[in-house]
Amino acid sequence: MNEKLERIFQLKESGTTVRTEILAGITTFITIAYILILNPQILSDPYVIMGDAAMAGKIANGVFIGTCIGAFIGTAMCALYAKVPFAQAPGMGLNAFFAYTVVLGMGYTYGQALVIVFLSGIFFIVITAVGLREAIIRSIPDAVKSAITPGVGLFITIIGLKNAGLVIANSATLVSMVDFSQWRTKEADLSLIGGALTALIGLIVMGVLYAKKVKGSIFLGIAAATLIGIPLGVTHLSNFDMNIGMKFKDFAEVSFLKMDFAGLFAGGKWIESLFTVTMLVISFSLVNMFDSIGTLLGAAKQSGMIDENGEVIRMKQALMSDAVSTAAGAMVGTSTVTTVVESSSGIAEGGRTGLTSMVTAVLFLGAILFAPIVNVVPSAATAPALIFVGILMLSNIRDVNFEDMSEALPAFCTIIFMPFTYSIANGVALGLITYCLVKLFVGRRQEVKVLTFTIAFVFIIRYAFMTLG
Repeated sequence: MNEKLERIFQLKESGTTVRTEILAGITTFITIAYILILNPQILSDPYVIMGDAAMAGKIANGVFIGTCIGAFIGTAMCALYAKVPFAQAPGMGLNAFFAYTVVLGMGYTYGQALVIVFLSGIFFIVITAVGLREAIIRSIPDAVKSAITPGVGLFITIIGLKNAGLVIANSATLVSMVDFSQWRTKEADLSLIGGALTALIGLIVMGVLYAKKVKGSIFLGIAAATLIGIPLGVTHLSNFDMNIGMKFKDFAEVSFLKMDFAGLFAGGKWIESLFTVTMLVISFSLVNMFDSIGTLLGAAKQSGMIDENGEVIRMKQALMSDAVSTAAGAMVGTSTVTTVVESSSGIAEGGRTGLTSMVTAVLFLGAILFAPIVNVVPSAATAPALIFVGILMLSNIRDVNFEDMSEALPAFCTIIFMPFTYSIANGVALGLITYCLVKLFVGRRQEVKVLTFTIAFVFIIRYAFMTLG
């Protein structure tokens, strides 16, 4: 068995083992498994708000199955076609745009919104096939490229802090830390404190095990945090839900191949509808493309999958996997499937080949039947994994050239705008825009590629004219 896996995934050449790859794949899955809970909630929420509880329930069930299948398809392609240790799943942010802007705000139905996602996937397949996405990646200057990994590190850190409840919203300061002293008051929500403590303990466990060079430190930290969460009231064993049959029934009824092409252009206003749909497809595509590019570059650098020219190994195959999974995801009823930043957790655990993603893919498919187990692991237990990986990725900030301000400022914007706008795409966009402007005004125009200027201009147009969330 090991020999066959070695032949398929070339483990020795990548300096890894079957055990390490399996552990890395499990870690990636556990870290991203929260999407199986959140994505159905988000995509069904517009119908909850509109008072159609019955439809909301059907969509939630259908999206759960669709999320599992869509993630399986994309991640399996990463494993067998691209042979990279990346996972794919519906992207956070894009699912919110799908639900709250396109469905709730603009009045499209769930089925019509799926058409828009599907079209963006077809668009991706075309531009990937002709090499345009590769050209775009090559046009990203080193100043921005070197900042992407630490920027992604901070981005997943703030996701982890939010999921843990350590960082909370504050109307006066935007964000603040959870109030640990509130346990003294009668109206205190002790689950908030419990979640924060669970995450902190899990983070310490990971740090100690990693320092002692214990294999599987992140996975063991998640497991420890899940157990610790039981007495703290964070891990709920009652989250077991065995009603899989109803989920399949609703999946077949409302999600699988239920894209509403006809309804998208109904009403007689073809030109107006076509323009609006085109703008939405472009909006989805821009954010998805630069989210996936940022994640791909950041994770590839972390895993050592960069060649002597500074390019991602098997980049075109990885990009095509991303494109196909976007279209396939829409066909099974979920929002945009993309390369997820949580892939970094498995890479940090030692994942280096497609075997890592194959394990994750199988677990996504198995989650349909083993959803009860997935539901038990709380977000407070997986949050420290994101924070810990953020530590590892931030170390790449040493590659930023802070001696040259025309390089340092774009790098800084790339890093800062990712966590503070909750978007990898915004970080890359602001990095490219500032890079072009600074180089232009300091008289170093020749250092900027024409395509880089073009992409920066497209982003300026997008910010000026396209609503996104």
